[in-house]
Amino acid sequence: LQWEPYIGPELVDNGYAYQLAKAAFAASGYQLDVGFYPWARALRLASTASTVSGLFPEYYSASRETDFVFSDPFPGGPIGLFKRVADDTEFSVDPTTDAKAALEALSDKRFGVVRGYINTPEIDSADYLKKEAAGSDELNLKKLRHRRIDVAVIDPYVAQHLLDTRLPEYKGSLEMMQPPLEFKSLHIAFSRRDPNHQAYAAAFNAGLKELRASGQLEAMLRQYGF
Repeated sequence: LQWEPYIGPELVDNGYAYQLAKAAFAASGYQLDVGFYPWARALRLASTASTVSGLFPEYYSASRETDFVFSDPFPGGPIGLFKRVADDTEFSVDPTTDAKAALEALSDKRFGVVRGYINTPEIDSADYLKKEAAGSDELNLKKLRHRRIDVAVIDPYVAQHLLDTRLPEYKGSLEMMQPPLEFKSLHIAFSRRDPNHQAYAAAFNAGLKELRASGQLEAMLRQYGF
């Protein structure tokens, strides 16, 4: 996926997730070949396994188990709600202890989500929320700034990267509500239609275990700002 700052062709070394996957596969004797695509196309290509064997980085979702086998988890980041600094929107219930009650208290707000993204189980299943789907996180931050939505569901690492690189004029006007809703791990999703998917998953998992044990994984997180 093109998902800065985790991974992307414009990032140094293509980003943390790219380097982790490359190193994990190399530890198991595989050479990784990556093509970068927008979310919807990446998901479609990986589902059919016509030209690729999987996609990453991806959140785990039981709903996608039909099409994919998920790798063991590797470190990701938080997911939360961004709001306008000038607004007094805040949690009346701590979402880390009762996410459903925290969201229900915000049911009068317009939530911006990205079309096709996995968020938290509570948000994705909440038919009582006013959810508006956009094509990207960047578009949601723009909608938030211009009052077309009230909160944006987003990873704060992603939000900060967008504010630093594409939307610097928004700095100081948008902020994350505290605390985060959830901390999400990342995975490689291997297409079940690829006949080698079990072997690829086993190879990655073995390499990932090696990276953890050697301290390389922790070093990568520090090196790339996570």
